[in-house]
Amino acid sequence: MSSNCCLLSSTMSFKQIQLNEFDNTFSSCTGMYQPSYTSIFSAQWMYLLELSSVALGGRVLSVSDEFFAEAFQLLLVEPAPSLKGQFGPNGALYSGWETRRHNPTYDWCIIALGTSGTLTGFDIDTSNFNGNEAPEASIEVFYNPLAKDPDIADSRWTKILPKVKLGPSSRHLFTIPNAPSATFVKLNMYPDGGIARFRVYGHVKAVMPEEPTELFDMAHVFAGGRVEFVSDQHFGIGSNLILPGRGKNMGDGWETKRSRLPGHKDWAIIRLGAPGFLEQVELDTAHFKGNFPESCEIRALTSASNVIWTMEHSESENWILILPRTRLGPHRQHYFQLENVGGTPFTHVKLTIYPDGGLKRVRILGRRTDTKTTIKAASVPTELDSVPTSTPIIIKKPMLQSTIPVLPLTPEGFAPFGQVIQAYGDHTAAPKGTKITQANAGTASKFHKLSLLVSSYPHNSGATAGLSVYRCQPLKDINVIEGTTELTILERHPFTNQGFIPMGGGQGEGLSDSGHRYLVVVAKNGEDDKPDVRTSRAFMASTAQGIVYNAGIWHQPMTVLDKPLDFTCVETQIGNGGIEDCEIVELESSIHLRLP
Repeated sequence: MSSNCCLLSSTMSFKQIQLNEFDNTFSSCTGMYQPSYTSIFSAQWMYLLELSSVALGGRVLSVSDEFFAEAFQLLLVEPAPSLKGQFGPNGALYSGWETRRHNPTYDWCIIALGTSGTLTGFDIDTSNFNGNEAPEASIEVFYNPLAKDPDIADSRWTKILPKVKLGPSSRHLFTIPNAPSATFVKLNMYPDGGIARFRVYGHVKAVMPEEPTELFDMAHVFAGGRVEFVSDQHFGIGSNLILPGRGKNMGDGWETKRSRLPGHKDWAIIRLGAPGFLEQVELDTAHFKGNFPESCEIRALTSASNVIWTMEHSESENWILILPRTRLGPHRQHYFQLENVGGTPFTHVKLTIYPDGGLKRVRILGRRTDTKTTIKAASVPTELDSVPTSTPIIIKKPMLQSTIPVLPLTPEGFAPFGQVIQAYGDHTAAPKGTKITQANAGTASKFHKLSLLVSSYPHNSGATAGLSVYRCQPLKDINVIEGTTELTILERHPFTNQGFIPMGGGQGEGLSDSGHRYLVVVAKNGEDDKPDVRTSRAFMASTAQGIVYNAGIWHQPMTVLDKPLDFTCVETQIGNGGIEDCEIVELESSIHLRLP
């Protein structure tokens, strides 16, 4: 396939490139299958996105004909496999789109891109179609992210690739300088035949809230986030980390090869879609059950320039620790409040995993800076020519007050303060080291000793262990406009841990309509022997979860939401009402908790 350049109009042209130029043109695109990592790219193509990929939500809207092979296969991530020798009711099977013979005009397929973007090029792949490939193809587009699904007669279609010749079982790569933005693409083939894969490349048009105070995922690919560097991506590429959804298997996450040296670590550097004030992170290990990282940490950096990252530069001392090294679990979403982020706008985050393994997704939640905010750059590596960008799509939403977020309760997030008591339908999702056995003649699963009873009362104090029941009424002091409530008091039990296990409703003396969720708010002890409010964390627990507070941990009295709820309390106490059993303090200034 020879390289050639053709004039399309006075303002637009296209160029067909050779397959050996692919790595320097398209290979860093998110949503593509990549068995290995190429570390050096042309700056012009470094941050392209495969806008049409099904991994981003690309989908076929309508098609003229798909008698032999369905058009949805055009957008699949994996390369088209050969199905030679396999037959279905209508004939030979192919992975791709194939239409009937003898079309007097042409066949067409209308595609909604996963996200709107400024187009750069296309890959029309006829792999395995030999003798039945489409002889020619052309491409039309139009841009309107708010439009309804278009049809073939829509007057807004604009042709940006004229009719070009295609060959059998080949990839046909085209770049389109100065191409317009697009939300929808129409692939035409003349007159009929088969195409295995169709990939649309470009730069995302970032979607983010209009209000600077609105919380959103600043690393998401649709917000303009991009993975700029990874130390290793042997089994799964780093750019998968910021894709939408939770994926379908280990293949659509980031996974590094096994390490053999002590002290090993791997990392990924993500540029946020806009400078912002960070608040919380979600780390998802979905499908990584025996190969999830043992732990991770996150650092952040402020840079006003684009950066060429190298192994050495990515280990720069300019990174600020925002999530200390924290254990992770298998096949679950983990939620953590970030530290050392107050008042500092960041542009990059560096996720480090120990020693290796796989992660499915990373969500960095924060608020973008006001457009008037000046970003002061730290000392960073060599600058890169500016990368093509486009004006963000702004979504108007109501303003929210900045407060401590209430995050879903997980064993890893709660670990500094106590234990989470719960069962797991998928036993492989239980925290590592959990002993699980069959019980009750095989009708039950037993999760052993998720917490132990702890007591350090003096020997002659008269303290005894026992079970109590708390009937809690729902919280009423909620600011319904802002979705917040105030934390004003905390308590602790200096000599014992304390467990609370939700109880269901029932007849008789039971609750006829019981609640399903409750708040868990905790803080560590400070140097002044009072709560260290800087360590305050808030969690939302479901009634499928119990909690155990470690001895001495400050916590909010049991607070339920929506409806009354009964708890069994497991504790050791003297029972005389003294501070040895329970010490209560009023906070000097209240803390706002933002409810989910």
